[in-house]
Amino acid sequence: MAATLSLEPTGRSCWDEPGRIAMCRLTPEQPLTLRTALSDEKAVLFRAHTRYRADASGELDLARAPALGGSSVGLEPMGLLWALEPDRPLWHLLKRDVPKPLVLELGVLDGHEPDGGWLLAWAAQERHFLLLGVRRVPVWVDRVCATFFLLPGLRPFPGIIDISGFRGGLFEYRASLVAGHGFATLALAFYDFEDLPKEYNTMELDYFEEAMCYMLQHPQVKGPGIGLLGISLGADVCLSMASFLKNVSATVSINGSAFSRSRHIHYQQTIIPPLGHDLRRAKVAFSGIMDIVDIWNDIIGGCENPSMIPIERTKGPILFIAGQDDLCWRSELYTQIASERLLAHGKEPQIIFYPGNGHYIEPPYFPMCPASLHKLVNKAVICGGEVRTHSKAQVDAWNQILSFFGKHLGGTQNRTSSRL
Repeated sequence: MAATLSLEPTGRSCWDEPGRIAMCRLTPEQPLTLRTALSDEKAVLFRAHTRYRADASGELDLARAPALGGSSVGLEPMGLLWALEPDRPLWHLLKRDVPKPLVLELGVLDGHEPDGGWLLAWAAQERHFLLLGVRRVPVWVDRVCATFFLLPGLRPFPGIIDISGFRGGLFEYRASLVAGHGFATLALAFYDFEDLPKEYNTMELDYFEEAMCYMLQHPQVKGPGIGLLGISLGADVCLSMASFLKNVSATVSINGSAFSRSRHIHYQQTIIPPLGHDLRRAKVAFSGIMDIVDIWNDIIGGCENPSMIPIERTKGPILFIAGQDDLCWRSELYTQIASERLLAHGKEPQIIFYPGNGHYIEPPYFPMCPASLHKLVNKAVICGGEVRTHSKAQVDAWNQILSFFGKHLGGTQNRTSSRL
Protein backbone atom coordinates (compact mmCIF):
# COMPACT_ATOMS: atom_id res chain seq x y z
CA MET A 1 0.00 0.00 0.00
CA ALA A 2 1.11 3.59 -0.65
CA ALA A 3 2.87 5.47 2.10
CA THR A 4 0.64 7.84 4.08
CA LEU A 5 1.76 11.30 5.18
CA SER A 6 0.16 13.05 8.15
CA LEU A 7 0.71 16.79 8.58
CA GLU A 8 -0.97 18.25 11.65
CA PRO A 9 -2.82 20.39 12.52
CA THR A 10 -5.00 19.35 9.59
CA GLY A 11 -7.22 22.42 9.75
CA ARG A 12 -6.39 26.07 10.34
CA SER A 13 -3.07 26.40 12.18
CA CYS A 14 -1.38 29.51 13.56
CA TRP A 15 2.23 30.29 12.73
CA ASP A 16 3.36 29.98 16.35
CA GLU A 17 1.57 26.66 16.84
CA PRO A 18 3.76 23.52 16.90
CA GLY A 19 2.93 20.87 14.34
CA ARG A 20 3.40 17.14 13.82
CA ILE A 21 4.80 15.35 10.79
CA ALA A 22 4.41 11.58 10.62
CA MET A 23 4.31 8.78 8.04
CA CYS A 24 3.24 5.15 8.00
CA ARG A 25 3.19 2.24 5.51
CA LEU A 26 6.86 2.69 4.74
CA THR A 27 9.44 -0.01 4.27
CA PRO A 28 11.20 -0.86 7.56
CA GLU A 29 14.35 1.27 7.96
CA GLN A 30 13.54 3.06 4.70
CA PRO A 31 15.80 6.09 4.06
CA LEU A 32 13.83 9.30 3.38
CA THR A 33 14.45 12.91 2.50
CA LEU A 34 11.91 15.48 3.61
CA ARG A 35 11.77 18.80 1.80
CA THR A 36 9.88 21.94 2.75
CA ALA A 37 9.31 25.09 0.70
CA LEU A 38 7.61 28.39 1.40
CA SER A 39 7.27 31.53 -0.73
CA ASP A 40 7.05 34.89 1.01
CA GLU A 41 5.07 37.92 -0.15
CA LYS A 42 7.90 39.00 -2.45
CA ALA A 43 7.91 35.54 -4.12
CA VAL A 44 11.28 34.72 -2.52
CA LEU A 45 11.51 30.98 -1.99
CA PHE A 46 12.62 29.55 1.37
CA ARG A 47 13.64 25.89 1.45
CA ALA A 48 14.90 23.23 3.84
CA HIS A 49 15.63 19.52 3.56
CA THR A 50 16.43 16.88 6.14
CA ARG A 51 17.27 13.17 5.96
CA TYR A 52 15.45 10.59 8.08
CA ARG A 53 15.04 6.83 8.38
CA ALA A 54 11.82 4.96 9.10
CA ASP A 55 11.70 2.73 12.14
CA ALA A 56 11.54 -1.08 12.17
CA SER A 57 7.76 -1.05 11.73
CA GLY A 58 7.88 1.27 8.70
CA GLU A 59 6.76 4.40 10.51
CA LEU A 60 8.28 7.86 10.89
CA ASP A 61 7.33 10.45 13.50
CA LEU A 62 9.47 13.56 13.67
CA ALA A 63 8.62 13.91 17.36
CA ARG A 64 10.57 10.68 18.00
CA ALA A 65 12.93 10.24 15.05
CA PRO A 66 16.18 12.22 14.93
CA ALA A 67 17.16 14.09 11.80
CA LEU A 68 20.24 12.50 10.22
CA GLY A 69 21.54 15.57 8.42
CA GLY A 70 20.67 18.33 6.05
CA SER A 71 19.12 21.55 7.38
CA SER A 72 18.92 20.18 10.92
CA VAL A 73 20.31 17.33 13.00
CA GLY A 74 18.85 15.52 15.99
CA LEU A 75 15.36 15.55 17.40
CA GLU A 76 13.83 18.60 15.72
CA PRO A 77 10.05 18.19 15.14
CA MET A 78 9.79 21.77 13.77
CA GLY A 79 13.22 21.94 12.14
CA LEU A 80 11.79 21.87 8.62
CA LEU A 81 10.13 25.20 9.37
CA TRP A 82 12.67 27.15 11.41
CA ALA A 83 15.60 25.93 9.30
CA LEU A 84 14.17 27.36 6.07
CA GLU A 85 16.75 29.37 4.11
CA PRO A 86 16.02 31.93 1.40
CA ASP A 87 17.18 31.54 -2.20
CA ARG A 88 18.05 35.25 -2.14
CA PRO A 89 21.07 36.17 0.06
CA LEU A 90 20.46 38.22 3.23
CA TRP A 91 16.69 37.96 2.85
CA HIS A 92 14.64 38.35 6.01
CA LEU A 93 11.31 36.50 6.21
CA LEU A 94 8.77 39.15 7.15
CA LYS A 95 4.97 39.07 7.11
CA ARG A 96 3.10 42.20 6.15
CA ASP A 97 -0.28 40.96 4.91
CA VAL A 98 -1.35 39.12 8.05
CA PRO A 99 -4.86 38.14 6.86
CA LYS A 100 -3.21 35.98 4.20
CA PRO A 101 -1.48 32.81 5.46
CA LEU A 102 1.90 31.51 4.40
CA VAL A 103 1.72 28.09 2.77
CA LEU A 104 4.27 25.48 3.80
CA GLU A 105 4.75 22.67 1.28
CA LEU A 106 6.20 19.32 2.34
CA GLY A 107 7.47 16.61 0.03
CA VAL A 108 8.75 13.18 1.11
CA LEU A 109 11.22 11.46 -1.21
CA ASP A 110 12.66 7.98 -1.16
CA GLY A 111 16.36 7.74 -0.33
CA HIS A 112 19.09 10.09 0.81
CA GLU A 113 21.37 10.85 -2.10
CA PRO A 114 21.76 13.46 -3.36
CA ASP A 115 18.49 14.94 -2.00
CA GLY A 116 16.19 12.00 -2.45
CA GLY A 117 14.61 10.04 -5.31
CA TRP A 118 10.96 9.23 -6.06
CA LEU A 119 8.31 11.47 -4.53
CA LEU A 120 6.41 9.27 -2.07
CA ALA A 121 4.02 11.86 -0.65
CA TRP A 122 3.22 15.57 -0.68
CA ALA A 123 1.15 17.87 1.53
CA ALA A 124 0.61 21.57 2.15
CA GLN A 125 -0.31 23.43 5.31
CA GLU A 126 -1.61 26.98 5.67
CA ARG A 127 0.00 28.72 8.62
CA HIS A 128 -2.10 31.70 9.66
CA PHE A 129 -1.30 34.85 11.60
CA LEU A 130 -4.88 35.60 12.60
CA LEU A 131 -6.75 33.26 14.90
CA LEU A 132 -10.22 32.59 13.54
CA GLY A 133 -12.51 35.38 14.74
CA VAL A 134 -9.80 37.95 15.50
CA ARG A 135 -10.60 41.26 13.78
CA ARG A 136 -7.96 43.42 12.11
CA VAL A 137 -8.92 47.09 12.44
CA PRO A 138 -6.80 49.88 10.86
CA VAL A 139 -6.46 52.86 13.21
CA TRP A 140 -6.20 56.47 12.02
CA VAL A 141 -6.94 58.60 15.08
CA ASP A 142 -5.39 62.07 15.20
CA ARG A 143 -1.70 61.32 14.55
CA VAL A 144 -1.80 57.67 15.58
CA CYS A 145 -1.18 55.15 12.78
CA ALA A 146 -1.67 51.58 13.88
CA THR A 147 -3.55 48.33 13.47
CA PHE A 148 -5.76 46.97 16.24
CA PHE A 149 -6.36 43.25 16.69
CA LEU A 150 -9.57 42.58 18.61
CA LEU A 151 -10.97 39.31 19.80
CA PRO A 152 -14.59 38.28 19.16
CA GLY A 153 -17.29 39.41 21.53
CA LEU A 154 -17.91 42.59 23.45
CA ARG A 155 -16.12 41.91 26.71
CA PRO A 156 -12.81 43.69 27.31
CA PHE A 157 -9.43 41.99 27.12
CA PRO A 158 -6.02 43.04 28.49
CA GLY A 159 -4.36 45.52 26.13
CA ILE A 160 -0.84 45.43 24.70
CA ILE A 161 0.95 47.90 22.42
CA ASP A 162 3.53 46.24 20.15
CA ILE A 163 6.34 48.37 18.65
CA SER A 164 8.93 47.29 16.10
CA GLY A 165 12.48 48.55 15.72
CA PHE A 166 14.73 50.69 13.56
CA ARG A 167 13.37 49.42 10.25
CA GLY A 168 10.30 51.64 10.71
CA GLY A 169 6.98 51.07 8.96
CA LEU A 170 4.13 49.03 10.38
CA PHE A 171 4.67 45.34 11.09
CA GLU A 172 1.67 43.45 12.41
CA TYR A 173 2.66 39.78 12.53
CA ARG A 174 3.77 39.67 16.17
CA ALA A 175 0.78 41.69 17.40
CA SER A 176 -1.64 39.49 15.45
CA LEU A 177 -0.17 36.34 16.99
CA VAL A 178 -0.23 37.83 20.51
CA ALA A 179 -3.92 38.67 20.04
CA GLY A 180 -4.65 34.99 19.48
CA HIS A 181 -3.60 34.33 23.08
CA GLY A 182 -6.27 36.53 24.64
CA PHE A 183 -5.03 40.12 24.32
CA ALA A 184 -6.34 43.21 22.56
CA THR A 185 -3.17 44.16 20.70
CA LEU A 186 -2.19 47.36 18.91
CA ALA A 187 0.65 47.23 16.35
CA LEU A 188 1.92 50.81 16.40
CA ALA A 189 3.96 52.58 13.70
CA PHE A 190 6.01 55.64 14.61
CA TYR A 191 7.92 56.55 11.46
CA ASP A 192 8.25 55.75 7.75
CA PHE A 193 4.59 54.86 7.36
CA GLU A 194 1.80 56.77 5.60
CA ASP A 195 1.68 60.35 6.96
CA LEU A 196 4.22 59.75 9.72
CA PRO A 197 7.73 61.26 9.39
CA LYS A 198 9.88 59.44 6.86
CA GLU A 199 12.93 59.62 9.11
CA TYR A 200 13.35 58.91 12.80
CA ASN A 201 14.76 62.15 14.16
CA THR A 202 13.44 62.53 17.71
CA MET A 203 11.48 60.22 19.99
CA GLU A 204 8.47 62.41 20.79
CA LEU A 205 6.73 60.58 23.61
CA ASP A 206 3.53 62.59 23.30
CA TYR A 207 2.78 60.61 20.11
CA PHE A 208 2.99 57.36 22.06
CA GLU A 209 0.92 58.91 24.84
CA GLU A 210 -1.84 59.50 22.29
CA ALA A 211 -1.71 55.83 21.35
CA MET A 212 -1.98 54.83 25.02
CA CYS A 213 -4.98 57.11 25.52
CA TYR A 214 -6.65 55.56 22.50
CA MET A 215 -6.09 52.08 23.92
CA LEU A 216 -7.31 52.92 27.42
CA GLN A 217 -10.47 54.59 26.14
CA HIS A 218 -11.40 51.66 23.90
CA PRO A 219 -14.37 49.65 25.29
CA GLN A 220 -12.70 46.32 24.45
CA VAL A 221 -9.53 47.07 26.43
CA LYS A 222 -9.53 46.11 30.08
CA GLY A 223 -7.76 48.72 32.20
CA PRO A 224 -6.59 50.30 34.30
CA GLY A 225 -3.19 49.70 32.65
CA ILE A 226 -1.78 48.12 29.51
CA GLY A 227 1.31 46.17 28.51
CA LEU A 228 4.13 47.23 26.21
CA LEU A 229 6.10 44.91 23.92
CA GLY A 230 9.06 46.14 21.86
CA ILE A 231 12.15 44.89 20.10
CA SER A 232 15.40 46.79 19.46
CA LEU A 233 14.60 50.51 19.11
CA GLY A 234 10.97 49.61 19.79
CA ALA A 235 12.05 48.19 23.15
CA ASP A 236 13.68 51.51 24.04
CA VAL A 237 10.47 53.28 23.05
CA CYS A 238 8.57 50.98 25.42
CA LEU A 239 11.03 51.57 28.26
CA SER A 240 10.68 55.33 27.71
CA MET A 241 6.89 55.09 27.76
CA ALA A 242 6.96 53.04 30.95
CA SER A 243 9.30 55.60 32.56
CA PHE A 244 7.32 58.73 31.74
CA LEU A 245 3.71 57.77 31.04
CA LYS A 246 0.98 56.56 33.37
CA ASN A 247 -0.99 53.33 33.24
CA VAL A 248 1.77 50.97 32.07
CA SER A 249 1.25 47.70 33.92
CA ALA A 250 4.00 45.54 32.36
CA THR A 251 6.82 46.01 29.85
CA VAL A 252 8.80 43.54 27.73
CA SER A 253 12.10 44.69 26.22
CA ILE A 254 13.57 42.39 23.56
CA ASN A 255 17.20 43.33 22.88
CA GLY A 256 16.67 46.91 23.97
CA SER A 257 19.40 49.15 25.32
CA ALA A 258 17.61 51.38 27.89
CA PHE A 259 19.54 54.30 26.38
CA SER A 260 18.72 57.16 24.08
CA ARG A 261 20.96 55.84 21.36
CA SER A 262 21.10 57.97 18.23
CA ARG A 263 18.26 60.49 18.67
CA HIS A 264 16.89 62.67 21.49
CA ILE A 265 14.03 61.46 23.66
CA HIS A 266 11.62 64.30 24.31
CA TYR A 267 8.67 64.47 26.70
CA GLN A 268 7.22 67.74 28.03
CA GLN A 269 10.18 69.59 29.60
CA THR A 270 12.50 66.56 29.64
CA ILE A 271 15.09 65.90 26.94
CA ILE A 272 17.40 62.89 27.10
CA PRO A 273 20.49 63.37 24.91
CA PRO A 274 21.59 60.58 22.57
CA LEU A 275 24.52 58.35 23.41
CA GLY A 276 25.75 58.75 19.86
CA HIS A 277 27.92 56.65 17.58
CA ASP A 278 30.89 56.82 15.25
CA LEU A 279 30.56 54.97 11.97
CA ARG A 280 34.35 54.98 11.57
CA ARG A 281 34.38 52.16 14.13
CA ALA A 282 32.34 49.91 11.85
CA LYS A 283 34.18 46.90 10.45
CA VAL A 284 33.70 44.54 7.56
CA ALA A 285 33.38 40.95 8.75
CA PHE A 286 34.99 37.95 7.08
CA SER A 287 31.69 37.36 5.26
CA GLY A 288 31.93 40.83 3.70
CA ILE A 289 28.97 42.12 5.71
CA MET A 290 29.25 45.17 7.94
CA ASP A 291 29.79 44.70 11.69
CA ILE A 292 28.46 47.70 13.68
CA VAL A 293 28.58 46.35 17.22
CA ASP A 294 31.43 48.72 18.18
CA ILE A 295 30.10 51.94 16.65
CA TRP A 296 28.20 53.02 19.77
CA ASN A 297 29.92 55.43 22.11
CA ASP A 298 31.22 54.16 25.44
CA ILE A 299 28.77 54.14 28.33
CA ILE A 300 30.74 56.50 30.57
CA GLY A 301 29.26 56.50 34.04
CA GLY A 302 27.39 53.22 33.53
CA CYS A 303 23.86 53.35 34.90
CA GLU A 304 24.28 57.05 35.74
CA ASN A 305 25.00 58.07 32.15
CA PRO A 306 22.78 61.06 31.18
CA SER A 307 21.70 59.26 28.00
CA MET A 308 20.10 56.45 29.99
CA ILE A 309 16.33 56.22 30.16
CA PRO A 310 15.18 56.77 33.80
CA ILE A 311 13.70 53.29 34.08
CA GLU A 312 13.62 53.54 37.87
CA ARG A 313 10.47 55.63 37.38
CA THR A 314 8.53 52.68 35.98
CA LYS A 315 5.60 51.48 38.07
CA GLY A 316 5.02 48.05 36.57
CA PRO A 317 7.37 45.05 36.20
CA ILE A 318 9.86 44.76 33.36
CA LEU A 319 10.98 41.63 31.52
CA PHE A 320 14.31 42.00 29.73
CA ILE A 321 15.10 39.45 27.01
CA ALA A 322 18.62 39.68 25.61
CA GLY A 323 20.57 37.66 23.07
CA GLN A 324 24.15 37.17 24.17
CA ASP A 325 25.33 37.00 20.56
CA ASP A 326 23.53 40.19 19.49
CA LEU A 327 25.90 41.93 17.07
CA CYS A 328 23.75 44.99 16.35
CA TRP A 329 24.58 46.29 19.81
CA ARG A 330 25.65 44.74 23.10
CA SER A 331 22.24 43.84 24.46
CA GLU A 332 23.65 41.70 27.26
CA LEU A 333 25.80 44.57 28.57
CA TYR A 334 22.99 47.12 28.33
CA THR A 335 20.62 44.77 30.14
CA GLN A 336 23.13 44.33 32.96
CA ILE A 337 23.47 48.12 33.29
CA ALA A 338 19.68 48.52 33.29
CA SER A 339 19.42 45.91 36.02
CA GLU A 340 22.01 47.74 38.13
CA ARG A 341 20.03 50.95 37.87
CA LEU A 342 16.77 49.28 38.86
CA LEU A 343 18.36 47.40 41.75
CA ALA A 344 19.93 50.63 43.01
CA HIS A 345 16.40 52.00 43.30
CA GLY A 346 14.95 48.97 45.03
CA LYS A 347 13.41 47.37 41.94
CA GLU A 348 14.22 43.91 40.64
CA PRO A 349 13.61 43.19 36.94
CA GLN A 350 13.06 39.80 35.37
CA ILE A 351 15.97 39.03 33.02
CA ILE A 352 16.44 36.20 30.54
CA PHE A 353 19.74 35.87 28.68
CA TYR A 354 19.88 33.55 25.68
CA PRO A 355 23.36 32.34 24.66
CA GLY A 356 23.83 32.00 20.92
CA ASN A 357 20.97 34.37 20.18
CA GLY A 358 21.26 37.27 17.78
CA HIS A 359 19.34 40.52 17.47
CA TYR A 360 16.02 39.54 15.89
CA ILE A 361 14.30 37.35 18.46
CA GLU A 362 11.04 36.68 16.63
CA PRO A 363 7.93 34.60 17.37
CA PRO A 364 8.44 30.82 17.17
CA TYR A 365 9.56 29.11 13.97
CA PHE A 366 10.64 32.23 12.08
CA PRO A 367 13.94 31.42 10.38
CA MET A 368 16.84 33.23 12.02
CA CYS A 369 17.91 36.47 10.35
CA PRO A 370 21.76 36.36 10.35
CA ALA A 371 22.12 39.74 8.60
CA SER A 372 19.77 42.50 7.61
CA LEU A 373 19.63 45.96 6.06
CA HIS A 374 20.11 48.57 8.79
CA LYS A 375 18.77 52.08 8.16
CA LEU A 376 21.47 53.72 10.25
CA VAL A 377 24.15 52.73 7.72
CA ASN A 378 21.85 51.79 4.81
CA LYS A 379 23.78 48.56 4.39
CA ALA A 380 23.45 44.96 5.47
CA VAL A 381 24.81 44.36 8.97
CA ILE A 382 25.50 41.20 10.96
CA CYS A 383 22.75 40.42 13.46
CA GLY A 384 24.44 37.47 15.19
CA GLY A 385 23.09 34.17 16.42
CA GLU A 386 23.55 30.43 15.87
CA VAL A 387 20.59 28.98 13.95
CA ARG A 388 19.56 26.02 16.11
CA THR A 389 20.15 27.75 19.45
CA HIS A 390 18.45 30.94 18.30
CA SER A 391 15.41 29.07 16.99
CA LYS A 392 14.89 27.12 20.20
CA ALA A 393 15.22 30.29 22.27
CA GLN A 394 12.55 32.00 20.17
CA VAL A 395 10.06 29.36 21.31
CA ASP A 396 11.04 29.76 24.96
CA ALA A 397 11.06 33.57 24.78
CA TRP A 398 7.56 33.55 23.25
CA ASN A 399 6.20 31.42 26.07
CA GLN A 400 7.95 33.63 28.63
CA ILE A 401 6.44 36.78 27.11
CA LEU A 402 2.91 35.38 27.03
CA SER A 403 3.23 34.07 30.58
CA PHE A 404 4.58 37.44 31.79
CA PHE A 405 1.70 39.39 30.30
CA GLY A 406 -0.80 36.79 31.47
CA LYS A 407 0.46 37.16 35.02
CA HIS A 408 0.60 40.96 35.14
CA LEU A 409 -2.29 41.90 32.86
CA GLY A 410 -4.70 39.15 33.80
CA GLY A 411 -4.71 37.39 30.44
CA THR A 412 -3.78 33.87 29.40
CA GLN A 413 -1.02 32.32 27.32
CA ASN A 414 -3.38 29.63 25.98
CA ARG A 415 -5.25 29.82 22.70
CA THR A 416 -8.55 31.63 23.10
CA SER A 417 -10.53 29.84 20.38
CA SER A 418 -11.98 27.29 22.79
CA ARG A 419 -13.21 30.03 25.10
CA LEU A 420 -14.81 32.41 22.59
